[in-house]
Amino acid sequence: MASLPSLVLASGSPRRRDLLTGLGLAFTVRPADLDETPRPGETPRAYVERLAEEKAMAQAAPGELVLAADTSVILDGEILGKPEDEEDGRRLLGLLAGREHIVLSGVALHLSDAGPDGGPDAGSGSTITHVEESRVRIAALTPEEIAWYVATGETMDKAGGYAIQGLGALYVEAVNGDYTNVVGLPLPATYRLFRALGFDLRAFRPETRP
Repeated sequence: MASLPSLVLASGSPRRRDLLTGLGLAFTVRPADLDETPRPGETPRAYVERLAEEKAMAQAAPGELVLAADTSVILDGEILGKPEDEEDGRRLLGLLAGREHIVLSGVALHLSDAGPDGGPDAGSGSTITHVEESRVRIAALTPEEIAWYVATGETMDKAGGYAIQGLGALYVEAVNGDYTNVVGLPLPATYRLFRALGFDLRAFRPETRP
């Protein structure tokens, strides 16, 4: 049996790392630092899919399988990014409070081929992508509840200004769709992407590697 490629997570997100670690997978973390500015006229779905693919391609190396993702919170068709400061965090939570919003995650899996010099060949290899959608309803919040949550610091590096796997769970009334998608990496969809590219994600657990 041929050996498996090394698995690389092209993300610095602790949430995505924890999700893969929870599966017992062996992987290397190698974040991709890219300009994440949406393009003019780009839809939220196209945006998260493009960023995931670009992140995976940016970290491509021969003999490696690169997994990348990008998650965005969408309200009224607009992308709500990460808060710039505490005031912005309070603003974002005020927009989400008492309403349902969409969480989109673009996921990309890339296996690159080696070029003539042994390095990655940008023109070859295999890439597969998927966009997962979940809907989340945040409870109606008082100004005091919003201020308390922002003061915890949990909002600052989170799309939309909340973390469903942390203290933000106190304010989430309902999730319609995949919970792990809201965390930042839809695991069932990721499992299917591995299969579509010819790999079994479960085989990347150390005790099952050939």
